Amino acid sequence: MASAAGQAIPRTSRKPVQRVDTATAQFDLPLLIAVFALLAFGLTMVGSASIAIADRELGQPFYYLIRQAIYVCLGVGIASAIVWIPLYMWERFSALLLISGILLLVVVLVPGISQSINGSTRWLSLGIINLQPSEFMKLFVIVYLAGYLVRRGEEVRTKVLGFLKPMLILMLIAVLLLMEPDLGAAAVIFATALGMMFLGGVRLWQFGVLLMMVLSAIAVLTITSPYRLERVTAFLNPWADPFNSGFQLTQSLIAFGRGEWFGLGLGSSIQKLFYLPEAHTDFVFAVLAEETGLFGSVLVVSLFAFIAWRAFKIANKAQYLGLHFAAYLAFGITLWLCMQAFINIGVNMGVLPTKGLTLPLMSYGGSSMLASCMAIALLLRVDIETRIAWLSFAGVKSERGSRR
Repeated sequence: MASAAGQAIPRTSRKPVQRVDTATAQFDLPLLIAVFALLAFGLTMVGSASIAIADRELGQPFYYLIRQAIYVCLGVGIASAIVWIPLYMWERFSALLLISGILLLVVVLVPGISQSINGSTRWLSLGIINLQPSEFMKLFVIVYLAGYLVRRGEEVRTKVLGFLKPMLILMLIAVLLLMEPDLGAAAVIFATALGMMFLGGVRLWQFGVLLMMVLSAIAVLTITSPYRLERVTAFLNPWADPFNSGFQLTQSLIAFGRGEWFGLGLGSSIQKLFYLPEAHTDFVFAVLAEETGLFGSVLVVSLFAFIAWRAFKIANKAQYLGLHFAAYLAFGITLWLCMQAFINIGVNMGVLPTKGLTLPLMSYGGSSMLASCMAIALLLRVDIETRIAWLSFAGVKSERGSRR
């Protein structure tokens, strides 16, 4: 990757950061504010959306709210530790992380070990928490591909084999995910990987061929699977069967319609009262739209857009400084989080078929929350190391200028 100025970057800017002084490290404050705003929105809406179902099924109205608060605290705590791990450590152990993720996906499919919910086998029971390996697999794939594009960047750009190697690994991961089944996670992982490969300089015809193959595979899987075909049919015309296959989507659309401009007020949603299934998980955005209206919906979308802008800015700066692994990592994380948010919101609004994907940083779920917080921590680490490299680069330029 060439710098924006078309000049070679000094070697000092490419040196990996071994240690960061906690007293001098600076975080991207606007990015952190946006992230914590989404976490606060999420906690509020999970509490509101789950209070009725928690009271009816468990006799504890704030059961899901308390658990989600624990997940948020745990996620922030893990992120606070991860942010101090140098990126070269992630690059060094990227293959090990990928192998560990694949093994977890295999373990999920072993009868007697995993836990099935609503016909899907995606969780490992760890006592007080159910671990969903597919959520962490998204992050592990990004870390691995970032390292691969650094090690094999020239091969990816010039040879077909360099492009096919990671695709074969992704196919194995997709097969394991489809056996759960979890088409949504497989689609997000493949889409994120394709985006990273495109940014890595893969030839356009290769990218186009693989994209067509992936879309064709998704179409075949949808047509040959009765429940997936039913979802697509319901998506195209949910009002044709509003009390059966189209029930969830019609209830979500009703929630959006009831919200109007400024909503019914926090806690005043009607659809969460046993009308809208999965109101505190996959469809928390619909409840938010009903209670806060168009104003609240646009605010949440704007926060995701702001995070994407700040993250791409961090990635571009890392790319300019020649920090290739950091740049690919930041690009991949941004693609993943924003793409999943786009799909979830699209599903809630009825513009995309139901995928069973959570809204990052907002929906109820321990694995999703932990994985999202880990991703944000890595993004902040990229920003820290990029700032340090920039200071070094600016110092070199200043020294050269003084010598002249």
